[in-house]
Amino acid sequence: MRKLPPLPLSVKVFYGVGELAAAVPASLSAFFILYFFTTVAGLSPALAGGVLLFGRVWDAINDPLIGWLSDRTVSPLGRRYPWMLGGVIPLAICSVLLWIVPPFPTQMGVFAYYIVLSIFAFAAFTAVQLPYTALAAELSDDYDERTDLIGMKSAFSIGASILALAGAQVVFARVADPARQYTLLGLLSASLALVVIGICVGGTYRRYWQVQRGRPLLAGAVAPPALLHQLRTVFRNGAFRQVLGLYLCGWMSVQVTAAMLPYFVGAWMGLPATHFAQMALAVQGTAIAMLWVWDWVAKRTGKRTVFLMGAPLAAVALAGLATVQPGQVIWMYTLGVIAGMGVATLYVVPFAMLPDVIDLDELNTGLRREGLYFSALVFLQKLGLALALFISGQILSITGYVATANTQPAAALSAIRLLIGPLPAVLLAGGLWFCYRYPISRDRHQQILLALQARRQQRLEDQAVAGSDPSAPET
Repeated sequence: MRKLPPLPLSVKVFYGVGELAAAVPASLSAFFILYFFTTVAGLSPALAGGVLLFGRVWDAINDPLIGWLSDRTVSPLGRRYPWMLGGVIPLAICSVLLWIVPPFPTQMGVFAYYIVLSIFAFAAFTAVQLPYTALAAELSDDYDERTDLIGMKSAFSIGASILALAGAQVVFARVADPARQYTLLGLLSASLALVVIGICVGGTYRRYWQVQRGRPLLAGAVAPPALLHQLRTVFRNGAFRQVLGLYLCGWMSVQVTAAMLPYFVGAWMGLPATHFAQMALAVQGTAIAMLWVWDWVAKRTGKRTVFLMGAPLAAVALAGLATVQPGQVIWMYTLGVIAGMGVATLYVVPFAMLPDVIDLDELNTGLRREGLYFSALVFLQKLGLALALFISGQILSITGYVATANTQPAAALSAIRLLIGPLPAVLLAGGLWFCYRYPISRDRHQQILLALQARRQQRLEDQAVAGSDPSAPET
């Protein structure tokens, strides 16, 4: 079988750039959407959480559907690129409309506007992000090259968070009206999405087809039309279930912390809003610097080991945030840096594990189902964010948080301290348990690849024999 050339650095970079299209809007949502809904749009915390939860329920339908359809897409551009190019324009439009306060006089009118918009916004987001993410499994078969690809994607994902925060800092400093501030952020993120998807597609296109020509099974094995049957067989994969558990626990922990950070900095620490952005930058800046350290460790140990080493750092640091008292600003930033060291592993490990799980699935079923597998992980990414925001909004509402008040009730302050650290630390502990049970090591993956190569080679030989014998039946 033809051996592929090493994955060029340029392809890794072009692939990573594509992450900005969805990650910048997602980062703006993670950091600001609950605050925007409650403070600028005027929704109660309960209604704001309801909008976000509704969107993720809709995602439960459109994520696997789009993943399944992209697996079955046949076009001159391949399976993933048509979705990325077709979805980016609706994504850009929705990225602007999301940050506009509709001119409705009642909360229920505003609530209805965001409910309807979420149907289109989340569908467009999935149409871009899911095929893009699945592309990582189609640019290389190598264990370490895939880690490099996901590491580059993660670097741009964290970079997107930093870019979103830095852009917000600039906009907030230059524009006084809160409504205009967020509308401008939406316009900037929409423009960026249109540009980076074109760069990603152009930069990875040649490598994509190099890999596909070496996969005869991929060309001939299209998933059968029974979507529900496909989903059932996907979830029977034990290694996949461990990755799902790891990612859901880990991602929810990060998103609960991100959602609570502005409340923690403002209501508990009594600091101006600039400290929120600076704290988030301390976490994300440390995480992006640590990506290359963890990549180095992964190449000498394994993906599972990296998470088992890094996640406890994040858990201890997040739990420690509950001990921070007003005035202990240096201690707050120190814990943020330690948390960033561990959070970096969450960006890399689950998505680096998933292509290996897909190889195992191909060995067991003969099908390449990147779209379905990545749809589950992308859905959990969005579900984790929605649950984090919904839970946070409900708890703030129950404990009597008032957005316009200068002093918050003691119950609300206690809830903020619980949500900023101890609860995320418990969730991370659950992620560690799932990671410990993950079964695909470097050696096991090499065995899977050798078995796949033998099967693909046999298919090529069978096709050659069938092509030379007119009486042979079609395969």
